[in-house]
Amino acid sequence: MCISSCLSMSPHTMTLLLTCTLFGVGYGQLNCSFDILINNLSFPSLSIRPVKNWRTATEIQIEMALYNIIDLDTSLQSFTTLVWFTMIWNNEFIQWEPQQYCSIEKIFLSNVSYWQPDLYIYERIQSEDKSPSVPFYSIQYNGLTTRAMPLRIVSSCTVDVFKFPFDIQKCNITFGSYIHPVQQIFMYTSLNSAEVLSSTKSVIVTNDNWDLLSITVTNNTLDIKGEIYSTVSYEITIKREPAIYIITLIAPACFMVILDLASMFIQMDSGQGLGFKITIVLGFSVLLSILNTMLPTSDMVPVLGIFCCVVMAVMVFSIMESIAISYMLILSKSQSTVPSWIKTWILRYLARALFFKEKFFMEYGIKISQTETMSIFLLRC
Repeated sequence: MCISSCLSMSPHTMTLLLTCTLFGVGYGQLNCSFDILINNLSFPSLSIRPVKNWRTATEIQIEMALYNIIDLDTSLQSFTTLVWFTMIWNNEFIQWEPQQYCSIEKIFLSNVSYWQPDLYIYERIQSEDKSPSVPFYSIQYNGLTTRAMPLRIVSSCTVDVFKFPFDIQKCNITFGSYIHPVQQIFMYTSLNSAEVLSSTKSVIVTNDNWDLLSITVTNNTLDIKGEIYSTVSYEITIKREPAIYIITLIAPACFMVILDLASMFIQMDSGQGLGFKITIVLGFSVLLSILNTMLPTSDMVPVLGIFCCVVMAVMVFSIMESIAISYMLILSKSQSTVPSWIKTWILRYLARALFFKEKFFMEYGIKISQTETMSIFLLRC
């Protein structure tokens, strides 16, 4: 009955039926499940490097992009950053044919079940890891493994704030293996400094306090007690944004210095000049209190702090000079003659310091010795 029915079918119908049967059986034999693929793979021990010959070094390709500059603490000498970090290596024990698993070329696994390099950051000073958790690997059919994750790094950085707020800081972040020497794990980066800087600028979040100038990446080796370790070092150069400090500190300080110089043209006998100078000093002291909260804490005194201290000293000296002038004006009203000690001090010493010539001394009848005459002659020359 079945044979007669098949013979009665047209050739077109017979061809269609055979094609559907063939493809149905073929796809039924394929393994299209991730679970079946993972169960068929043989994973080595978590503590063993994934190489078939122990003399073969595991090559770890490292890539890093700076995502955000969180903080640069000058008192703790610490540099806090958030980076996008990627490690790529080959696992010689993992391979499969994508055609046997419905063209599956990549799978994702949790890091608790897979070997990973013992990554160590040499400048890291905070043991608590506050990095966002991304516990997955990307594994390709040829064994190429990728571990991509964000890292929040608190690293040590030598900060020089002498040129504050126009300072430029350089901080290093060095990645390497803590246990395995270079014969077992070789770390390197395939991107040069220009490529790393370009990739960083495409993803970095703008920081109001710091501008990124450059990132220099180098492949290095580190010798520790005779063992050579492979490292990849990133030198991050940043510059402080000085606009806020110029507007709030430097410009007001310069304006007050100009006002203090202009106060010399105020008449001292009215007493207004002295009061004006004291008002300027009080205003500058308020500016210094603001400066105290904005200056970075460091063992080195910034040049801006030295500038403000010098300006404060000049203002205090100007007030003392105004007080002396006011006192002399008061004495000039009660005494018709100048005391002899003042005349001697001004005409003998101050005049010589101001480079007055010999004729000036003769006009006022000041006796000078031969040595003093020679000194005056040299000053005149």
